[in-house]
Amino acid sequence: MTARLVMLCHAPTTSLRAMAFPDDDPLDDAGIAAAKALAGRLGRASRVLVSPWQCARQTAAALGLVAEEQMALGECDYGRWRRKALEQIAADEPDAVGRWMQDPEAAPHGGESISQLVRRVGAWLDAGNLEGRILAITHASTIKAAVIHVLDAPATSFWRIDVPPLSSVNLTYDGRRWAMRVPGAMNDGPG
Repeated sequence: MTARLVMLCHAPTTSLRAMAFPDDDPLDDAGIAAAKALAGRLGRASRVLVSPWQCARQTAAALGLVAEEQMALGECDYGRWRRKALEQIAADEPDAVGRWMQDPEAAPHGGESISQLVRRVGAWLDAGNLEGRILAITHASTIKAAVIHVLDAPATSFWRIDVPPLSSVNLTYDGRRWAMRVPGAMNDGPG
């Protein structure tokens, strides 16, 4: 069984632009327009998967795609920090934010730790349910967790990976292991 998985980050939301923790936010108008501009440029996929969150489902719709929801592709659970700006939380709870950013096992917000997120996404990748060319529309945190799992990197690497809206990461599975694939001029691009 082989797989080529393109993980696409959803289009921008108001929370994302405000640097606030998400809480099943819809896309904003600019995010919908940006996703529509990408339609038809992702290549073909035998299967399209999507996070159950609104922003991912709306990105799929704006791309003109019918997608199958996958709970494992959901955003990290930020607990009581949802909808709050990181800047405000850092001012109100500097020790908690520091602990969360330094210790991947910490979840001072009462939600999911970075390590838990990496384990969740890694278990989904390793379950053996992915075959063929797959497009998965999801969140930056989920994509970062997948990259960490595939590269067998420490969870502390989470803070060193940037995943902008509508960017993608290509992962391949050869029947034995996952690998990250960087698209270039000599191959067939992201899809």
